[in-house]
Amino acid sequence: MKNITLFLCILISGITVGQEKFITLEEAIEIAKKKSPDYKTLLNQNQSSYWRFRRYKASFLPQLRLDATLPRYSNSVNRLTNDNGQDIFVRSNQSRVDGELSLNQNVSFTGGTLSFSSQVERVDIFGDNGATRFAVIPFSINYRQNSLLFNEFKWDRKIEPLVYEEAKRQFIESMEQISLNTARRYFSLLKAQMQSKIALTNLSNQDTLFQISKGRFKMGKIAENDLLQMELSVLNSQNTVTTNEIDLKRSSQNLARYLELDTENLVLNIPKELTTFTVTVEKALEEAKSNRKAVIEFRRKRLEAEKRVAEVRGNNRLQLSLNANFGISQQGDVFDDLFQNYNQQQNVTVSLGIPILDWGVSKSRRKLAEADKDLIFNNVDQDELEFEQEIYLHTLNWQNQRNFLETAKKAQEIATKRFEITKKRFVLGKITITDLNLALTEKDRSVLQYLNSLEKFWVDYYTLRRLTLYDFIKNKKIEVEDITYD
Repeated sequence: MKNITLFLCILISGITVGQEKFITLEEAIEIAKKKSPDYKTLLNQNQSSYWRFRRYKASFLPQLRLDATLPRYSNSVNRLTNDNGQDIFVRSNQSRVDGELSLNQNVSFTGGTLSFSSQVERVDIFGDNGATRFAVIPFSINYRQNSLLFNEFKWDRKIEPLVYEEAKRQFIESMEQISLNTARRYFSLLKAQMQSKIALTNLSNQDTLFQISKGRFKMGKIAENDLLQMELSVLNSQNTVTTNEIDLKRSSQNLARYLELDTENLVLNIPKELTTFTVTVEKALEEAKSNRKAVIEFRRKRLEAEKRVAEVRGNNRLQLSLNANFGISQQGDVFDDLFQNYNQQQNVTVSLGIPILDWGVSKSRRKLAEADKDLIFNNVDQDELEFEQEIYLHTLNWQNQRNFLETAKKAQEIATKRFEITKKRFVLGKITITDLNLALTEKDRSVLQYLNSLEKFWVDYYTLRRLTLYDFIKNKKIEVEDITYD
């Protein structure tokens, strides 16, 4: 029996043989915020939001663009319609080179696009009647607007900054979620280590008591049934040690992989309790409404619903668009002669579309958009109530966590002391093995209950930070450094 016990002890202790890494909960969280898979995923998501906002901002800056054909060559027979209305076939053997330099500016006030452009074109005709022709448009102003009754740019200026602000707040919340995930993995390993330690201690104690029981049995002081019960306890302790070894290995791997550590032999410390601080429901709600991304999300959803209704109303019954152009042009056979005696060119196109008979399609489209808006507004109202309720209930729960933790800590001390007294009385032969096992079970349960209470204490603390994005110990908002991707 002693050999088996020694072998199991060596087997379990072998888990921590080699390169050990001592780590605290705070250190684990700091590592996770820089190296964990969740952090890398968060960076990718944040990068997408960053570039989306950069694209939105750039869309209201002047865009300089060059379009060119270098060159286009054609040698084919084409069908043309002459002045008499007859179709004839004409061979074309020519090449064309053209280029356009344009400066485009979206106009948020009106919802259209204003552009300034210059164009030049050269056509070379090959064959017996070969010639070279040029055309130039030195200056042209063009304005385009697809809808005069719906300004999409105006709505984008309201919504896109909210989307970006929502993403920034989501980044901070996700960083706090990483703290929460790390704490859970940390305590999972801490409890597994504690259970292994308890199992090894219990096995050692049970083996010692079993040896004592064999001596007392030989002296006729205990019955064979008590000896067999003691031996059965040793065997059960051996199975518990083996089972806990697997759980310990799994928990070690989970935390080590999450933190991307080069070793699974982690030695954890039991986190200390936080300094006492008070959180009122009013303060928690105030900070949550000021800092959480959900508040921005509620506003964004309402604006997007209003945008959809405005778009349908603006383009539903009457479709009105505008395209206007003014410029100068010239063409000829000599390039140097193109920049004199310009010809004016201007055009204005106002397009109008009115459904005369659509059997209620336009009305249905408008009513559908309005119904969707009402549904979204109702859902957002419910989400706001749930948002406030979550803060309210968690704050009340947090106020009781320290009391729960103190109770669990006191229960652990009492159960441990009671077991030591019970073990001494068993050695003296004053109580039965049943009483000893009962005290042992209560002691082990109290230790794990304390760790569970400590875990819930820290998990609730980081949940409180995530729900409010406020550090109640330092009395300031939780912020992270802005990350640029230039």
